[in-house]
Amino acid sequence: MSQTKLHELANLGQSIWLDYISRPLLETGALQKWVDDGLRGMTSNPSIFNQAISQSKDYDDKITQLKAAGKSTFEIYDELTIRDIQEACDVFKPVYEATKGLDGYVSLEINPMLANDTAASIKEGKRLYAKANRKNIMIKVPATPAGFPVIEELLADGINVNVTLIFSLKQYENTANAFMKGLERLSQTQSDLSKIGSVASVFVSRLDNTIDDLLDKKIPTVSQKEKLTFLKGQAAVANCQLVYAKALELTSSSRFKTLAAKGARFQRVLWASTSTKNPAYSDVKYIAELIAKNTVNTVPEKTLKAFMDHGVAKIGLTGSEAGGAGLVLMDLKTQGIDVDEICKKLLADGVVAFEKSFAELTQSIETKASQLAAK
Repeated sequence: MSQTKLHELANLGQSIWLDYISRPLLETGALQKWVDDGLRGMTSNPSIFNQAISQSKDYDDKITQLKAAGKSTFEIYDELTIRDIQEACDVFKPVYEATKGLDGYVSLEINPMLANDTAASIKEGKRLYAKANRKNIMIKVPATPAGFPVIEELLADGINVNVTLIFSLKQYENTANAFMKGLERLSQTQSDLSKIGSVASVFVSRLDNTIDDLLDKKIPTVSQKEKLTFLKGQAAVANCQLVYAKALELTSSSRFKTLAAKGARFQRVLWASTSTKNPAYSDVKYIAELIAKNTVNTVPEKTLKAFMDHGVAKIGLTGSEAGGAGLVLMDLKTQGIDVDEICKKLLADGVVAFEKSFAELTQSIETKASQLAAK
């Protein structure tokens, strides 16, 4: 088989995952084709499932069947999503086995309505992992104060975790700490830690979108128009540079080396929300500028196709860019734009957005179930 750009990225040390799932993708063999082309994993979230289920008829037959069997709206949702995740896990199983557990994962998010309830999230994460019954499933947990103990507990129980909605460097540091605490607990009862996979999902494009809007509002009112214009499109990648540098530092720490001696892999940074929203920027900006060793980039299908068409596989981050990245964030702060504060708001907004998508999805299932039963 000829080498694709996805294989080239893998050779550079970056795995590409698909940020999308649907019945047609699974049933037509389209996902298998992507795997053959070098795709190495998949992520999902409530917004993706909302789009897949509520905006198509692809799930109608199954909804009708489950409704007739007396299933509740949540049970129907649960069955639909678990089925998709299981089938995707089966497609990626050869990747999981070939990479010895480095890749081949499919992520499923805990009910976002439980985001602020640590105990309920732990219980639900364990339930989902057991019900899916696939070694290559990752349970997604938000990087919130209530979420960090969930991350630790699930990892301590031997469950793969995708930590989502990371925006700030501080969130990443807390995530990495929860990861290592979880593995340290697991190591007390398990001598081989090589079977545990985890990623830290840093959201990218939303930061640029927000900061660019703020800069646009300032440009007409200040004399530093050229500098402010230059700062547009810089914040998100600068933030990622700081996170990646911190990841390399932690990977080399004595704390992690103790875990690595028992086979642990470090929690790779995963770049998420990497579609380009601003048409003034390259449609592969958040792939090309974030190619780095021992990382993952999860991309929507449209962005993936764009990179396959005209992207170039070459290292974009080495970990040595933190100094320049810090200057970008300092420049923004002198203009009254505090990236840390913006990250806090984006996290809060992200939690609410997933709650909204989940509510819309369950309402759509309920409406569909009633309408289909009436036919």
